[in-house]
Amino acid sequence: MINKKGITTGDERELIKKAKGGDEGSFEALISTCKGRAYNVALRYMASEEDALDALQESFIKIFRHLDKFNEQSKFETWVYKIVVNSCNDMLRRSKKNQQSDSVFKYDDGEEAAIEVADRSPGPAEILERKEEGAYILSCLDRVGIEHKEILILRDIQGFSYDEISEMLDCPVGTVKSKISRARLKLKELYLQNQEQIKH
Repeated sequence: MINKKGITTGDERELIKKAKGGDEGSFEALISTCKGRAYNVALRYMASEEDALDALQESFIKIFRHLDKFNEQSKFETWVYKIVVNSCNDMLRRSKKNQQSDSVFKYDDGEEAAIEVADRSPGPAEILERKEEGAYILSCLDRVGIEHKEILILRDIQGFSYDEISEMLDCPVGTVKSKISRARLKLKELYLQNQEQIKH
């Protein structure tokens, strides 16, 4: 079986074996298959490139040090993302700071949420409007609470499957679905509530 980066399952097992023995080259080869998405996860949590890179570095150190604890019964990349999520949460608890980004989180009633990135070059007024909308939506996302924010990032922004989120958060798939439903309702409630306040 070939994974999306061209490494066979057998090759991955061999790389894991060598990495567990302390081979840094094998570890780097393993990490290269998932570091891009791992960075994106960290960036959505931290909303700052500097903090995201710090969280990623902290995660990779933990992964290398505790690689012997990986039981190989789950996907290596899912295990990596779980550690990234935990590192981000640890950093957020320590720092208590969330910086704004220009990303836009869009919620459609009854539909999966998505990040929309336009291909055209907007004018100054449109850029300002997008920044204001992005900041507003992110402020709502920050106010739903860390548990709701976490599940929305993993499912609606990063697109992880229910099974992957279940493994990352150590909870049943049914619980994951319930958390997502509650988080979406809370985000929608805050979004509409704040919109009403702005109008008045």
